[in-house]
Amino acid sequence: MNNDKMKKGFCVIMFLLGVVTATHAEILPKDSTQTRGLKQYTFVPKGQWIIGGTVSYTEMSGNNYQFLVIEGINGNGYSFNVSPMFCYMFGNNIGAGGRFSYDRSLIKLNSAEINLSDDTKFNINDLYRLGHNYSGMAILRNYISIGNNMRFGLYNETQLHIGGGESKIVSGSGETVEGTFERNFSVGINLAPGITAFINNFMAIELNVGLLGFKYSSNTQATNQVYMGKTNSTSASFQINLFSIGLGLAFYI
Repeated sequence: MNNDKMKKGFCVIMFLLGVVTATHAEILPKDSTQTRGLKQYTFVPKGQWIIGGTVSYTEMSGNNYQFLVIEGINGNGYSFNVSPMFCYMFGNNIGAGGRFSYDRSLIKLNSAEINLSDDTKFNINDLYRLGHNYSGMAILRNYISIGNNMRFGLYNETQLHIGGGESKIVSGSGETVEGTFERNFSVGINLAPGITAFINNFMAIELNVGLLGFKYSSNTQATNQVYMGKTNSTSASFQINLFSIGLGLAFYI
């Protein structure tokens, strides 16, 4: 068999395969679909109200502690956050609502040294910072059932927030003490996934953590009531923030 005959035979075979494929496609009904067999169960039904909130508290303490390039950290502090919320389920497993958040933090740093190299070192002593922030949020919640289990489920909360706050910073001691008063304003969007576990048909425990966020902030500062300053910044984060883990309680009515 010469090359011309082989080429003609190959072309005939490809033509027949094309006819078979086209014929098979015509035989299939127009409304036929193929699925992977995945089913989404209704975890929270349409028309339900959710009222609840989250609370988180973090306490910090260091005695000659070292973190990256910061050495000899001596101090303590805390961070407290409370966030009530409400949500209406306008569809199965999806709802919208609002949330209010209040955050208060305190840092007392007695001493620390920033060691960048043998020739570049900075000392920080007697630093005190007290601040509080507040924000209002529009939220969108999506629930995902874990199989056909109606007690445990996953959810994601998309938050569009606007807020502000105040803080005061005091550094130094004796005659070298300096004070700075700061006000801030911020807008942004966050994604906060979590897990919920129903205790009964009307009450559930929630655990969430901040994951993704975009934020624009504006800060104004006044040092010793003489020097004024202003900064604007835009930031984005994509990481699990272990310091933003919140434990919540929600009532489904």
